[in-house]
Amino acid sequence: MLSAYATISSGVPENVIGHALVVPKIEVDKLFDMPDEYLTSLLVFAKPIAKAIEKAYPCNRVSILTVGLEVPHAHVHLIPMDKTEDMNLLNDKLSLTKEELKEVQERILGYMQG
Repeated sequence: MLSAYATISSGVPENVIGHALVVPKIEVDKLFDMPDEYLTSLLVFAKPIAKAIEKAYPCNRVSILTVGLEVPHAHVHLIPMDKTEDMNLLNDKLSLTKEELKEVQERILGYMQG
């Protein structure tokens, strides 16, 4: 069952290149209020995306973050990181053009398919 979709930070300011969101298709406010099968499916769906991010943008690890205070639905951030500071969403945001975002997306997708 496909229960989620991913976006490469098209509407979310990112602090590091490769930051992606994984959003469940069901509308639930809090991540741990999701039914178990959706929560499981969300993480399984996120795994190959995280692996592709790691290859596309070499890093120590891809971390998962849930915040969700600014939007009333559960979602997870996949953030390539080399240091803890990379996870700080209060850091200055990158200003990427639509073309640059498309390049990031295509690079990650390329590692998912290859």
